[in-house]
Amino acid sequence: MLINASNLNGLTIRAIDGDLGTVDDLYFDDETWAIRYLTVETGGWLGGRQVLLSPISIVHADWQGLRLDVALTQKQIEDSPEIRTHEPVSRQQEAEFYGYYGYPNYWDGPYLWGPALYPADLTMPVGAPAAEFANQAQQGQSSDSHLRSAKAITGYYLAASDSEIGHASQFIVNDESWAIRYIEVATQNWWPGKKVLISPAWVERVSWADSKVYIAGSRETVKNCPEYNEAMPITRE
Repeated sequence: MLINASNLNGLTIRAIDGDLGTVDDLYFDDETWAIRYLTVETGGWLGGRQVLLSPISIVHADWQGLRLDVALTQKQIEDSPEIRTHEPVSRQQEAEFYGYYGYPNYWDGPYLWGPALYPADLTMPVGAPAAEFANQAQQGQSSDSHLRSAKAITGYYLAASDSEIGHASQFIVNDESWAIRYIEVATQNWWPGKKVLISPAWVERVSWADSKVYIAGSRETVKNCPEYNEAMPITRE
């Protein structure tokens, strides 16, 4: 199912033995556009500490109840490696994180999630032996992370080959693969009131320095995209 990423913000994260907090942000890989982590605001029970959760841990999404259930305990979260979510997440920190939870490296394998196409295929029962995955997670730290904050990217101008075309206003996410399938572009600067969707496959690079997303194609190409009505569900057709 395709969902608007804004619907994830504020969702309650429920562990096996109680609530953990609420979703605050998403970190995605700007090469594959997979959402690698959810940033969770834990509130008072961890002294206001924010933690990262991988979609691998999600076992059920209750969109009506505004809740995500994870196959983790509060103790596992409390003892997890501390990562400063306001700073870039390094590959070394990711390896430590994946080793702690016993997940296989997503950057070591032929598929979007390393050895699997979907994060749900990697979910392990609580208490299951994780030695094999933990050993993998301590290896293969050669390449850098390409993680971006969805909050930070929102508002970035999109630059086509001939001019700017608007700004990134939202992201559309596939809740099975946990990948961004479309970037919602608000074009009101030159096409008042219109929004279109573009594929991340069009993106050539994301620049922190000038707060822009550079895409292949002209402004006219974007203008010819079907208009997006966010009130309507996105169907396969």
